[in-house]
Amino acid sequence: MQNAAFAAAGHDWEYVVRDVLPEELEGAVRDVEYANVTAPYKLEAARILGSELPSVNTIVRGGGFSTDAAILEQVTSCHKPAIVGDGGAAAAFRHALPEARVFSRRGEWPPDVGETDLVIHATPVRDEVLFELVPGQTLVDLPYPRTATAEAAAAAGARVLDGLEVLVAQGAASFELWTGRSAPVDVMRTALGLT
Repeated sequence: MQNAAFAAAGHDWEYVVRDVLPEELEGAVRDVEYANVTAPYKLEAARILGSELPSVNTIVRGGGFSTDAAILEQVTSCHKPAIVGDGGAAAAFRHALPEARVFSRRGEWPPDVGETDLVIHATPVRDEVLFELVPGQTLVDLPYPRTATAEAAAAAGARVLDGLEVLVAQGAASFELWTGRSAPVDVMRTALGLT
């Protein structure tokens, strides 16, 4: 997706995946100029960079940013949000939605999302329906491919923004931070098979 975006924008850049061991993380975070950070390192990357954000998934010249919650620009109604999960992405959504009710196995469980209009599913659970939604509710489902929770929500008539939509929103925001240019979102969506 990012390589397609770079090519469309005329950048001679290459997006590569790099596995980083825990003991290599600090050096990798400090040495890289432009990068994305993924689970399980988002919280630790924020600490290493001295970020005021609780979670970092995008690095730009030694600065830490979070584009995890960029998908919220596509959410039209958000008066009673809830977040299910407690990892790095959940932390980014808690920062973006401080009024959200938070459900996690370390705290309040099981999730009771009946009175919410927006639910962020930020756990790695794919094959189990963790909660049910109804028409009028919106689910932002971070894992991809779609989880059982997302499939059940869509079948029940709830609006679902699945993990690939979240990935495009995050990726577009990262692209714009790295390049200072608008992201070619259509190219990115096509690269993921969304158009």
